[in-house]
Order: sequence, then C-alpha cells, then structure tokens
Amino acid sequence: MKVTPLDIRQKTFEKVLRGYDKDEVTAFLLSLSQEWERVQDEIKEMRIKLEATEREVTKLREVESSLYKTLKTAEDTGANVIEQANKAAELHLKEVQLKAEALLNEAKTKAKDTIEQSEATSRQMLEEMEERLKTLVQNYKSIESERGNLLGDLKRLAGETMDKVERLKTATSSFDPDQHLNLARREAKQTLNPNSNPNNSSNTISANNYTEEELQPKIEQVTESKPQKSFFDEIQ
Repeated sequence: MKVTPLDIRQKTFEKVLRGYDKDEVTAFLLSLSQEWERVQDEIKEMRIKLEATEREVTKLREVESSLYKTLKTAEDTGANVIEQANKAAELHLKEVQLKAEALLNEAKTKAKDTIEQSEATSRQMLEEMEERLKTLVQNYKSIESERGNLLGDLKRLAGETMDKVERLKTATSSFDPDQHLNLARREAKQTLNPNSNPNNSSNTISANNYTEEELQPKIEQVTESKPQKSFFDEIQ
C-alpha cells in the first residue's frame, strides 16, 4: 500500500476510552508526514540523480566503446602504417642500393675509360716527344756538320784572305802611281790620234798641244771604255 504524506496528515482514528492524546497524535502524524514527504523528495531526487547517472554511465560506456573502437582502429592503422613504412623503407633502401651500385659501376667505367684515354694520350705524347727528340738530334747533327763545314770555309777564307793581304802588301810595295798615270795618258792620246804612231815624235807633239783639262775627259773615257787591270786584280 502506497502511503503519501497527505494520507498521513488526514488519517483519523476512532476514539476509545483511555486512548492516546489527540494533540500528540496529530503532532506526530504531522511530523511523520513531513518526514515522509522529505524522504519521498529525497527518493525522487535520488531517482533523478540515478537516472542522470545511468545516462552518464550509458554515455561513458558509449564513449568507452567508441574509444575502444578508435584505439583498435588506431592500433590497426598504426600497425598498417608501420608495416607500409617498413615496406617503403625496404623498397627505398633497395632502390638506393641499386642506384649506388649503378653509380659505382658508372664511376668505375668512367675511371677505366679515363685511365685508358690518359694512357693512350701519354703514349702518343711520348711518341711525339721521341720523334721531336730524333728530329732535334738530327738537326743538331746537321748543325754540327754545317758548323764544321762553316769552320772549314772560314778557315779557308781566312787563309785566302791572309794570302791576299800578303800579296796586297807585296803589290803595294812595288806599285808606281806615276807609271799607271803615264800609261793612261798615252792611251788617251792614242785615242785622240788613232792613226798616229806612238813612236812618232810629231804625233806626240800634237798630242802635247792638248791641255790637262782637255785630256782629263779623254783619260776618263778611255778608262771607262777599256778597263785596266789593277794591282788588286793582279793579286787574285
């Protein structure tokens, strides 16, 4: 039976002899109804709180479930990410190793080609230097030979020059300028009188009639037209 505070306040009892004090019973019932009302209010409040708590618990359980699912998904995703990262790292490492091997092989090939080219260039330069050295040696020998020939020619020319100098000294000591001048005059006079006899005194007198100024051009003309053999020619 459900009892409310109003039922307690309105409760009546039958009167009997030597019963309870009416005022005390009324006061007690009033106090009991108030206490009952307070208890019911507390019960209502507790129910409200319980319902709120149950709703919170439900929400928390939902959040827990969501968090669990999220955590599980995160774990799965993390595992997948880690696995994919490991695979990508392995693949990248293999690619890097392949590229490194390719670069190393290319570097070895280039180094080999460079060494071979350098060796070929060195051999060619060595051959060219040997050829140049041979040419220089030949030129040196030729120069030495020409030098010997030139020295011989110089010695010969020096000897001939000394001989000519000696002959010149000898010829100079016996050279008579007046004799050559008289010879030139006689030839000039002979040119002026071609039909005359050099031994004829009359012709000589006729030629002597010319002055020195008149004879000088004739002497030069005779000298130019008839080269005389000088003492330099005589010492050749």
